[in-house]
Amino acid sequence: MTQRDRTSAKGLTRRRLLKGGAAAAGLAAGSGAMTGFPTIWAQNIKDVVITHVGQSFSVIPQIAAQASKDLGFKIDMQTVDLNTQMNRLFTQPDSIDIADVSINVVPDIMKKKIGLPIPVSKYKWWDTSMPLFTKGEYPDGRKASVEGGAPIKFQYYADKDGSKLSPTPTDYLTSIPSLTNADTLGIRPDLVGRKIESWAELFNPQFKGKAALVDAPDIGILDAVMALEASGAMKYGDKGNLTKPEIDQTIKILIDLKKAGHFRAFWTTFDESVNLMTSGEVVIQSMWSPAVTAVRARGIPCFYTPLQEGYRAWAVGLGLMAHLSGLKLDAAYEYINWYQSGWQGGFIAKQGYYSSVPETVKQFLTPEEWDYWYEGKPARSEIKDPYGNHMEKDGHVRDGGSLWERMGKVACWNTVMDENRHMVRKWNEFVAA
Repeated sequence: MTQRDRTSAKGLTRRRLLKGGAAAAGLAAGSGAMTGFPTIWAQNIKDVVITHVGQSFSVIPQIAAQASKDLGFKIDMQTVDLNTQMNRLFTQPDSIDIADVSINVVPDIMKKKIGLPIPVSKYKWWDTSMPLFTKGEYPDGRKASVEGGAPIKFQYYADKDGSKLSPTPTDYLTSIPSLTNADTLGIRPDLVGRKIESWAELFNPQFKGKAALVDAPDIGILDAVMALEASGAMKYGDKGNLTKPEIDQTIKILIDLKKAGHFRAFWTTFDESVNLMTSGEVVIQSMWSPAVTAVRARGIPCFYTPLQEGYRAWAVGLGLMAHLSGLKLDAAYEYINWYQSGWQGGFIAKQGYYSSVPETVKQFLTPEEWDYWYEGKPARSEIKDPYGNHMEKDGHVRDGGSLWERMGKVACWNTVMDENRHMVRKWNEFVAA
């Protein structure tokens, strides 16, 4: 048995019981290993289907296939765009078992009573999760930025009823943190021709007609806010929670930039951002880490450049829907524990994302991959993407350095603002102007 096999085998008594059928279940019960599952559940587990809905950066067929293989029941991953996901989440919650949710969406889920409070006792990896999620801190004890939707604001329910949030740790989680990253601007260094060090460059007249923003109001406006504050055009009280006057002035400046021809595009999908950068139509833009990966995998220079003002960070969690019960709920608990046990984290690491439980990921990366993706060290061998395509030659250093060099410089978090409706309305005016 390899080290990876030994690691994968740890703590899976319950999972093996689910997969083992009636005979195994009866034996477990007789031996005292039974964990509360009736024999009939073990017989019927193969018929369970868990529907996991999210966007293309995390809901990936290869992950679903591996989970289904390891767990013995089907994981049906369904990929949708953000607007479709949010509409389905709030109008058809019973059509989803587990949703990829941005942590800042939790208050709306709570108000609608469509989410299920998750007992910490049901999740085996909580004690080894990043302290950003468990305590709102860095490993060295420093408090993380709480501008915007910092995870610690939305991580805990006050009690099992899930009727209000708690700013301090409790026994009930709003979601299971799955992946996180700190975003910056994507650039084409061969076309820009110089070093980019500030968010202000997004609106530099030098890049007129060659800049793009993501057309997702809650993300796009934060990229604009980072750029405007860096340039000195605006000063915000809380970049992640703008007042109405701040929103109005920000949108006015953006409309003026648009009318002057500054923006080439407003992209809505991963593929659009990749194509804009690959073609050279855009040289600086809002971008997601796997999109940068995809451009580089085509042999085209593209960098996720560290900027002096810091990063805009985000976090995604696995939200369990309130309709889950019985066998299906227990299968959902099995799935979230599998999800954070390392295989999925190793896969998405090669897109540039971080698992909320880094220690489980290490077993599913080679030492060279771990050093490159998590430690920020120069590549000691060829670096490939999750699909086996060439990304980087040996000697290359990951943009932004190590995990904590990157996540330790967060300026603000993706968020849903108090004035969200006003912000979305004004953003749509800007895009349509």
